[in-house]
Amino acid sequence: MKYSESLKKNRDFQLVYKQGTSFANRFLVMYVKKNQLGRNRIGISVSKKVGNSVVRHHLARLIRESYRLHEEEFQCGMDVVVIARVNAKNCTYFEIEGALLHLGKLHHILKETEK
Repeated sequence: MKYSESLKKNRDFQLVYKQGTSFANRFLVMYVKKNQLGRNRIGISVSKKVGNSVVRHHLARLIRESYRLHEEEFQCGMDVVVIARVNAKNCTYFEIEGALLHLGKLHHILKETEK
């Protein structure tokens, strides 16, 4: 079930940067701000410093896919901006996935799972 949509407008990104909270690890930076929509909006940013367009697009796809597969674990009603750092250039999918989930835990936006 799809809970999310893309964050596309520059003003939405700027609002998350200014009013949201951020945490970072070696590979990613994540900004999070609550919205009133009842669903998540995710934006992905990869700077030209990271690499050429092929590298940047590959990283964006890895981040988007790892979020998509763990979408149910994230709480609803958030604007999330994920920024790839230069260190993420040669990362595998599993490293990106681990970094994304780590930042979700730091922000306390992952749902508690019963085991």
